[in-house]
Amino acid sequence: MTFLPCYNLFMSLTSEKVSQLEEKASQIRKSVVEMLIEAKSGHLAGSLGMTDILTYLYFVALKHDPKNPGWPYRDRLVLSNGHICPVLYATLAEAGYFPKKELLTLRKFGSKFQGHPHREYLPALEISSGPLGCGLSQTIGMALADRMDNGKSSNRRFYCLMSDGELDEGNSWEAIMLAGKEKIQNLTAIVDRNNIQISGLTDEVMPLNPLVDKWKSFGWQVEEIDGHSFHDIDRAVCQARTVIEKPTVIIAYTIPAKGIPEFERKYEWHGKVPTSPEEIEIARKMSNDKIQISN
Repeated sequence: MTFLPCYNLFMSLTSEKVSQLEEKASQIRKSVVEMLIEAKSGHLAGSLGMTDILTYLYFVALKHDPKNPGWPYRDRLVLSNGHICPVLYATLAEAGYFPKKELLTLRKFGSKFQGHPHREYLPALEISSGPLGCGLSQTIGMALADRMDNGKSSNRRFYCLMSDGELDEGNSWEAIMLAGKEKIQNLTAIVDRNNIQISGLTDEVMPLNPLVDKWKSFGWQVEEIDGHSFHDIDRAVCQARTVIEKPTVIIAYTIPAKGIPEFERKYEWHGKVPTSPEEIEIARKMSNDKIQISN
């Protein structure tokens, strides 16, 4: 396999930068909790589990402009597992796309923050999403259109965030096969390997292993990481930028409901939110107080 010079991009994450990212991620998790408590419905586990990855992408990796969401030279990020949109909304707010106080309208009539991403309401999104297994195909379409316009030398990156549960969908594997065949080198898929889905543990509902070998057999470069380590995330994203003639998948091992020990790793919290006074108190322990979403 051929690589471009890496330039040691991951070395840019100093201890100070990691601390800043950790603080951002903590704030985003708090926002997610308050959004879901206010909405009284939504998806908690995956949103908290993918917070660190979205924090890294929006505050380190992506070329984007909160003041100009339609900037033509931006990188593209597609949230295929659209049910974890609370963390995407909270990250966009933290990055300055809109006021944080608007997050509390999640899932309300007329809100731009629907229960699954709706691009017509929120132009900062690349696509509307929700039906699992569709996002990777859409991302591949964007990447191939970019290749037609700008050739293989395009410096735009395309990221698709996926859940492990959506790999039960056959159309996911059709897309994986196509990307490998087309050798889309500026495409990175990130799989949230949290081992749960709405009806139980993935190993019990539909075993996925040997997952690494499956992606490799379709022509992908595979990186495995701790999805809560900013150094691991940085290393893998950097490595993906160096790979020639292959798309890259980052399999990120995450803890569902990360940050709330009483809820962590329990599949029941996939599509559940704190509603009872006891659950709400437990969820807010991580901030020691109710976060004030305002700016």
